[in-house]
Amino acid sequence: DTGVGKTAVTAALARLCASHGMRVAALKPVVSGAETDGTWEDVEILRAANQPPRSIAETNLYAFDPPLAPHWAAQQAGVTMDRGRVAAFVRAQSVAMDCVLVEGAGGFLVPLGADWGFAELAEDLHFPVLLVVGLRLGAINHALLSVEAIRTRGLSFAGWVANTLNPAVAEGTLETLQRRLPAPCLGVLPYIPHWSAAVLSPYLSLPASLY
Repeated sequence: DTGVGKTAVTAALARLCASHGMRVAALKPVVSGAETDGTWEDVEILRAANQPPRSIAETNLYAFDPPLAPHWAAQQAGVTMDRGRVAAFVRAQSVAMDCVLVEGAGGFLVPLGADWGFAELAEDLHFPVLLVVGLRLGAINHALLSVEAIRTRGLSFAGWVANTLNPAVAEGTLETLQRRLPAPCLGVLPYIPHWSAAVLSPYLSLPASLY
């Protein structure tokens, strides 16, 4: 979903991987919504989380200025994103890496082209899927629908991270999700308005498949 802390979790997981001696690539192939200085904050954060270091061009493929859904931002820019090119970009950046983290934009079913989106990209790459759930009103329905979409496609649902956005509803929402989601919870992030990957990574654990 939008605004649930995907970049924060991706960067923190990358830092955790690096602390275990892993070579890690944290990628955001598609981003929209530039800062006033013309940079893309999410991409900068992930670039800094990579180990060994990599450039912006090795972290992101398509970037659009307007803060719109990626496919619409691309259309406004007169760009057609190429499914094969995105998959090839991820594969190229995965060479010699122990862990590759690919952050989406929006949610699992967000489109990137006329007949494809992040769900189809995950299918092309055969990557397991991690879900970031923002603990706020509506999170339970959204998380369960997302997991249903992941499993319907035959993809591995490797785990989920809860990020506290609304402390007032966090406890009940988390309890329900822990009962209903068919994968391990890899961490519960407290409400931290001014976060960093270093602050968040101790709250997380890595999927069992990485060990």
